[in-house]
Amino acid sequence: MTTQLLSTELANLIQESKRKHNDLRQASEKSLEELKSIRAANEAQLAAELSQKVNFVNPFVIACGTRNAKFTGIAIVCLSRLTLVTALPRSKLSPVLEALREATSSGLDVQLKILQALPTLLQNYSKEIQGDLLVTALNICFILQTTKNGIVNNTSAATLQQLVMTVFEKVTAEDKSAPDGNFVGEAPTGDGHVQLRPASMDAYRIFKDICLMTENQRPEYLRFTGLPQTFGLELIESVLSQHAVIFIKSNHPEQAHILRARVMPFVIGALSAKPNFAISVRLVRILYTLLRKHLDVLPSEGGEALDTLTQLLDQDGSAWRRALCMEVFRGIFSEPPLLRRIFAFYDSKEGEKDILKSLTATFVRVSTEKPVVIGLGHQSTIPVANPYANMGGSSDQAMLEASGVTGIISGSVNEGHNTGISSQWSTVRVACIDQLDKTEPPPIPESYIYALTLSCITSLSEGLAKFILPLTVPPDNRSRKRTAKQPETGRESPAPYEGDDNSGPKMGVERTATISAIERSGSFKKNPVPLNPLAVKDHPLHADVKICAAIIDECWPAILATCSTFLYASLDSEYYHGLVRAFQKFAHVAGLLHLATPRDAFLTTLGKAAVPPNVFTACLNTGPSKPVNPSPAVETPNSILGNARGLLSVDNLVTPVGAAGERQRQASFDANNIPQTLNTRNLLCLRALLNLGIALGPTLSASWSIVLETLQQADFVLFSTGKSPGRTPMAGKGPDPRAESEAASLLANFSTEIRAVETAASRLFESTVDFPNGSFVEVVDAICSLLDRQSETASEPSSRPQSSPSLSPSLPGLRTPSGQHRRLVSISNTAPTGPSQEDHFTLAKIGEIATINIERLLSYPPDVSGWTRIISELASTLSSPSTPAQIRSRAAGILVQLALDAAKAAASLDDETRSKVQFRLLEALRDSLVPLQMEDRAASVATHSTDIDIHKIILEGLKSLLDDCGDTLLSGWEITFEVIGSIFIPRRFGNDAAQEGGSQPLTTRSSKLIRSAFNSLQLICSDFLGSLPKSCFLILVDTLYKFCSQDDDLNIALTTVTFFWVLSDFLSGRSKLLPINDSLVDDPNGVSLVEKASNAEDASSDAALWMLLLLRLTTVTTDDRLDLRNSAIQTLLRIFDAYGDRLGPEAWSVCIKSVIFKLLASIEKELEVVGNPDIVEKVRHDWHDTAVVVLNGISSLLANYLDVLTAHPTFNSYWQQLLGHFAAFLDFQVLEISTATFKALTQMLSQSQNGTKQNFNKTTIDLAWDLWSRGVPVSRSGNTGKATDNQNCLLAYVGALRDIYRLIQVDLTVDRIRRMLTLLREVMQVATPGSYIADIDHLTPLQGQVLEVIKMLGTDLPGAPSALISQTAEFISFAFVEEYDMSHQRSSQKRTYVAMSKASMSILQSLIVNHAPDISIYSDGAFLKALTALSKPIVLKYRFPIITKTEQPWKQSTTAALVILEATLPQLHKLEISRPNLQDIWDMIVTIANGIISADCDEAPDRVNISEDEDFDIASFLKLRELIIPSLGGEVVADKTRKVFAENLFRMSIIHAPAPEESSLIYGNTGSDVVGLSNLYKPRRGRTIDPTPAKRDRMCYVCVDELFALVANHSEDATTPQITVQPPTPAFPPPGADGAMSLPRESPHALHARLARTAAPYLILRAALPLRAYAADQPLRGRMPPPRSQRAELLRTLARLVRLRSEPDAIPDAPNVDSEERKHLFRLYPLLVRAARVAGAGGDEEVLRLLGDALEVLGGEMGVGV
Repeated sequence: MTTQLLSTELANLIQESKRKHNDLRQASEKSLEELKSIRAANEAQLAAELSQKVNFVNPFVIACGTRNAKFTGIAIVCLSRLTLVTALPRSKLSPVLEALREATSSGLDVQLKILQALPTLLQNYSKEIQGDLLVTALNICFILQTTKNGIVNNTSAATLQQLVMTVFEKVTAEDKSAPDGNFVGEAPTGDGHVQLRPASMDAYRIFKDICLMTENQRPEYLRFTGLPQTFGLELIESVLSQHAVIFIKSNHPEQAHILRARVMPFVIGALSAKPNFAISVRLVRILYTLLRKHLDVLPSEGGEALDTLTQLLDQDGSAWRRALCMEVFRGIFSEPPLLRRIFAFYDSKEGEKDILKSLTATFVRVSTEKPVVIGLGHQSTIPVANPYANMGGSSDQAMLEASGVTGIISGSVNEGHNTGISSQWSTVRVACIDQLDKTEPPPIPESYIYALTLSCITSLSEGLAKFILPLTVPPDNRSRKRTAKQPETGRESPAPYEGDDNSGPKMGVERTATISAIERSGSFKKNPVPLNPLAVKDHPLHADVKICAAIIDECWPAILATCSTFLYASLDSEYYHGLVRAFQKFAHVAGLLHLATPRDAFLTTLGKAAVPPNVFTACLNTGPSKPVNPSPAVETPNSILGNARGLLSVDNLVTPVGAAGERQRQASFDANNIPQTLNTRNLLCLRALLNLGIALGPTLSASWSIVLETLQQADFVLFSTGKSPGRTPMAGKGPDPRAESEAASLLANFSTEIRAVETAASRLFESTVDFPNGSFVEVVDAICSLLDRQSETASEPSSRPQSSPSLSPSLPGLRTPSGQHRRLVSISNTAPTGPSQEDHFTLAKIGEIATINIERLLSYPPDVSGWTRIISELASTLSSPSTPAQIRSRAAGILVQLALDAAKAAASLDDETRSKVQFRLLEALRDSLVPLQMEDRAASVATHSTDIDIHKIILEGLKSLLDDCGDTLLSGWEITFEVIGSIFIPRRFGNDAAQEGGSQPLTTRSSKLIRSAFNSLQLICSDFLGSLPKSCFLILVDTLYKFCSQDDDLNIALTTVTFFWVLSDFLSGRSKLLPINDSLVDDPNGVSLVEKASNAEDASSDAALWMLLLLRLTTVTTDDRLDLRNSAIQTLLRIFDAYGDRLGPEAWSVCIKSVIFKLLASIEKELEVVGNPDIVEKVRHDWHDTAVVVLNGISSLLANYLDVLTAHPTFNSYWQQLLGHFAAFLDFQVLEISTATFKALTQMLSQSQNGTKQNFNKTTIDLAWDLWSRGVPVSRSGNTGKATDNQNCLLAYVGALRDIYRLIQVDLTVDRIRRMLTLLREVMQVATPGSYIADIDHLTPLQGQVLEVIKMLGTDLPGAPSALISQTAEFISFAFVEEYDMSHQRSSQKRTYVAMSKASMSILQSLIVNHAPDISIYSDGAFLKALTALSKPIVLKYRFPIITKTEQPWKQSTTAALVILEATLPQLHKLEISRPNLQDIWDMIVTIANGIISADCDEAPDRVNISEDEDFDIASFLKLRELIIPSLGGEVVADKTRKVFAENLFRMSIIHAPAPEESSLIYGNTGSDVVGLSNLYKPRRGRTIDPTPAKRDRMCYVCVDELFALVANHSEDATTPQITVQPPTPAFPPPGADGAMSLPRESPHALHARLARTAAPYLILRAALPLRAYAADQPLRGRMPPPRSQRAELLRTLARLVRLRSEPDAIPDAPNVDSEERKHLFRLYPLLVRAARVAGAGGDEEVLRLLGDALEVLGGEMGVGV
């Protein structure tokens, strides 16, 4: 490609230079010859050859010198190509560069190509192009940069920058590869001179000259002047940023010297001169790069630069210049290592300027210079946009203005301005320092400086936290905490919103901000106190840690002042969250470094922000109130700020605004509107304070009072205001939808923040579990001192232990707020404002901290662990009647919780100690109830209600105690039952009162206590029976009976019933066999049972206890409550079932006699009573339900233990008595009871098949059969007020038959089968729809059961198959009944019976196929009934209105009929069946055949696929034809049957509807018969309409073909093709087969002849119809062909007529005609002649040909040959 390009361009040069420039032409010709002489195989070889030919580039150099545009363009293209492939001779680089320089005066394309070639040239010849050649290359770019064309100018600047970068890249490569030596010169440094290699020398000279030209001085090395200052600055920045390593002093001191000597002085001086925006941006960028990457090289200059930036920020009045400075500081603060280096270089060294301290002080001044702009006030507010900014502009313009793109008001603050700091208008889309394309400063938002200040503060806090926090983890716990820290502390972020911007870095900082709140080990023995990094002096980062501590120590006043200012400014959520996080991180780091003064200062400020003093004071003055709706945005006065600010020793740290700022705040807000509650931002600060308490807990010491008092005040304010959310005020009153939306969002998130604060407070106290004992006692003293302060005026000093007057000396210079708060609280106590919320808070925290530290409280002495003080406070509060009810209840709850926790903690102790602890805990609960149960206790309503509530708390505590440690409870069970029974009014329960007293409901102290006491009893019965001593079981039975008999709570009574079974089950596990006999229950009052049950030494004590349990439960079964008595019955039967394995036959006899039959008799008696019409319907139904429960239970019970029952000699008497009860239940004629009765019978009979049963004999079975065969169960009319659903009852009835049949099938008779079938048919008829209506595709359960029974019934008895076939056929007919039969019943029942009919078809098919040889099914008409039933859906076909999702009924019926006929037709010839029966059977077969070929397509539903159905019918008919032809021609078949078959074939073969005058020919005058052929030859009138072909035209052709086949000659000598059936077939059994035909055998020909005679008239008529129509209609069409379907029919008919050789006897002889097999043509001769005449006239050659063939055949028959 290169060769071709060069050859072409050289040829162009030769051609263009013929007249002039002879030297150029000659040089070009020589170069072209040299090029042609080269035989290079590829580009690389060509480049190598050309680089050796020194003169090859001469024509291109000469062309550039001509200054001819055309020559120059050609030359530049060639030189670029040679440069690209490295084909330039290295000795010619200087002329080439000179030529390129001379070509710079050419046009735009040439200039761009030159610029495109230079980087490639410098890259490919990097070693050669240095020194002067490099200067030439750079000068070319400088020259082109002076052009006025913008494209060339910009391209040259980019190329120059690329070339300069390439030069420095060569330096990097040279430093890596070049050995020492090869020096080409020297350059000055700060310490002398240094020798330089070539690339370094070039870089030094070029960078120095760029600096000189940027300073508008003459370069020393480059031959060019006038470099734009902005471009020079950009070049300097690119070099410094991309090749920072080169400027390190140890690598290239000469470059570092340039930075010190030229760059830094120039940049600082230029900035001090306040240049324009474009220059300033580039200067600041260079300065920022130097500070970030070269501060080590420029220590003194860096300090001067930082000081200059600080002065510009503090003194300059230009907003954009200050923004540039702040953007630099933002970048510096975002790099913590750089910030530490700056502090180490300057602030920490004596004699140096305090750069960082001065800068943070500047932040203080900046933050307070315009209070109105930031919305400074008494509290944080929401920023408000300028209400006048959008007037006259669109909403889009408004959005742009708000985002700082098109400009925000940057002048003086006036009436219309944005108030506050918001991400909507306090930021710019592109930072000023990045706007290199702007020559004028962009509009700067007035609050942009403050947003940058906040960013610096946030970055500083994050940097300190990220560095210090990981160093505080103890070495042995670092690995564990590293994995557990993130998920544990992620919730402790003060930001409540997951949708914060920059959530990634924020979350990381928040995690580190709570580094001490690690996952709790659960043991206080591990010291969680974080390490103080300052104390680890051998750590490699100890110097950096000291720097961080020094930063905080030096800068915290200014940082706190700045943060405090913004804390009361107008900030949006994002900035406010960042500020609070900064607060939290500063305090956290200060605490970890044990810097108490800054830590407490930040904590106090956060506390003030969390609970503003004015809000707390207002709540104290007003007292608690109901929640009210939050008022609109209001402001907070400044009345208490002075006092709150006094918490710090330096007043201006928290509020650095001074008096002027105070006046501005008061002028900005209305002091009359005072919010009386906390808002979301207050809660945010509170959560941050709590997180700090969690992180710094062990190190807070006396500072705990700050955290706890703030939390107490917040709790009091929230209580006083009912937790009503406070609306965060807005900074202005102008309309601002965005500010209003943010305020609404904060208001909506108030409840979420409340939950977050509660979680943080909970975790604060949870963290104390890991405190050392000393730190923990400090926390306890702080909490108890709060309670003590609350109770100073409410109780005597001697009533509880006194706390120490002071926890620890106050910090120097810091005054704790406890004094002020104590005074305020005492004011609130003087007013009778009801329950003290402070007491609630303190009690809750006492309980919480005690529960968390329960292990500590039990492991150490009480005075050391704080146990004594905690317990004494709770006990005195609980028992004091004068204490408010809420406080008493809270104290009771805490006492219970402590007992629970103590019991859990005691589980790990040894048994003896644990037993004592448990007994002491239970005694404490019992004794706490003693004062409440005293008779002389105050009887006021309020006191009694409170006592009940406390009683309930104690009972619930007992339940929890059992739940937690009941399995390990060693002592105190009697006390437990005593506490449970304390809810009942005391009553002695002696033996004499056992029965009488047990039947009466017991009185309880209060219905509120039942559930609480019962929960403990429930727990004992379900889980802890094994732990009870024997002496407690009788107590347990009595307690169960008490709860079962009470009438306050039915659910509890029901549940108690189940515990009788639980106790019975437990007793069964202790005794393998229960000695139950008549002597055990002699005493009807049960006294002996009580004595035996209470005597643990008696061997029958368990049996007596069990029987006593049953008797107690039997008493409950007489209860008037339905659910209770039903449950008692079920439980009673379950107990029998559970003990059944342990009861012998005698024991069962006693139990059945005493309980079971007695229960049945009582139910029957009750049913008789409720049968009275006067009884309420609900009561009657309730007793019906009870009867069902009894029947179900007894049947299940007796079925399970039938083996044991049958072993007793009296079983048959029991069985007869039981069935007598069943019959009595059936006589009530209640469906539910009948259902249960038959299910019970089924269940017991089903168990009889498992092994041989003694005494289970024929008598037993006959009794069951007699019960079932009584009749179908019905419902007595009038016994129910709603429509009955007898489906379930009939299902049970049919299900019982299955088991009865299994038992009686040994002695089965046909009469019983017929009785079964009769009853099953009655079942189907009387069944109501119920819930099973859609029985089209699926059987109803009842139908399925009936059919399963049909399948099950045996057919080996004579007469049984016929009965089953007849009944099954009747089931099939249910779906296709005539209108006069069951249609009304079906419509009323909504029954279709379709699914049952289809299922019955399969059963019928199987029955007939299996019993085809049985003559009885034919002789008694069963087979005929089957065919008749199957024919109904086939005949109906599309007229049947129901469409199924699966196979249609007529299809399934067709298939079944074919299978049945295939199996039975051979039997018709073998068996001796009467002639009338045979004729009826053949009539039905023809009916089926006619149904197959016919279909009323007009009635077909839309979903039916007629084509597929037609295919099915064709296949079915062909199969049926094989079965019945030629047997249909038998003499036994009636002629009218064959005639019906042939006539239907004829009618179904009609493809086109005939003309009206032809209808009588086809269908007769009445539509019942076909008229003779005499009228066939009469011509009819023609018509031009095209009749529509039949929808089933293929079936029509099949019928036509069948007519031809029937008439065809089947004699042995016939030569006409015919359809034959090859024997052996069902129609022709093989000779000599078993069971020869009883009828005389006829030859096949005789059968076919008889069929042919019947079908011949219909065939001639069918063949005449298309001929007659053609002859009549075609003349009217002229030469237009007939319709395609008519023509096809005609052609096919003519073809078949020609080929047909008919049966000689089928058609009578025509007069004077002698023909055997062509008589059909003679009959059609007139029509053939007429049609031939029409075809000849119309020119229809094909029709004419076939007609000619037919006439030719006729001529042959007449002996006339053609």
